Amino acid sequence: MARIIALVNQKGGVGKTTSSINIGAGLAKAGKKVLLIDLDPQGNLTVSLGIEAHALDYTMFEVLKGDTEAQSAIVKRGYDIIPADIRLSGADMELSAVPGREMLLKEALAPIASNYDYILIDCPPSLGLITLNGLTAAREIFIPLQAEFLALNGMAQLLNTVKAVQKRLNPQLDITGIIATLYDSRKNLNKEVLEKIRQYFPNKTFATLIRDNIALAEAPSFGQDIYEYKPDSKGAEDYTALCDEIIKQETRVKK
Repeated sequence: MARIIALVNQKGGVGKTTSSINIGAGLAKAGKKVLLIDLDPQGNLTVSLGIEAHALDYTMFEVLKGDTEAQSAIVKRGYDIIPADIRLSGADMELSAVPGREMLLKEALAPIASNYDYILIDCPPSLGLITLNGLTAAREIFIPLQAEFLALNGMAQLLNTVKAVQKRLNPQLDITGIIATLYDSRKNLNKEVLEKIRQYFPNKTFATLIRDNIALAEAPSFGQDIYEYKPDSKGAEDYTALCDEIIKQETRVKK
């Protein structure tokens, strides 16, 4: 059974898309079958991997609308991707009257989920219908949190949304990982915030810290993941270590 993981944080700029891409790439490098889903109308994951969604017949929007099957929207490289672009911004309005609208992604993934070990869903920085689809389709949530003062701002709202989804739509959903991103060990504030994150989420925070690394910021401009761009960088080292932790979770989360 695939581990279907939604990466969520309603605060932008925390490394959510960077983590989605490079966790996916790192897991694929470790021999896992991976599908990345761009569920953000900004299409940052898609653009970061050099995919021109405007030139494609099918994107995540057409999948959610039911105009095509998920399999037809997949772009292949070392891992599979279902891209998105600005078309997805119309989903909230266009799908608002559809019965079971929160279940559309889950239903679309059902025929292909068994093809993968991991399905990673890059959710938008909001808590609207599109994100609800991601949370309903997923069994797990990873929350990337920047080690800065405002990192925990708004977390109460996100956690309340998760509880509501667990209660009404997806009782199996669980937060299984907190990823500390953009970490700089030279900054005392980063250390203090990291300690608070670990206090708020005991046994949930990954030991691996994603350090602030210029290669991670540069890779998207070349349409590459960190392993394609600079496999000897600190960014690649950190995501490899994080993927090792994620793989070690497998036995526990599948019980």
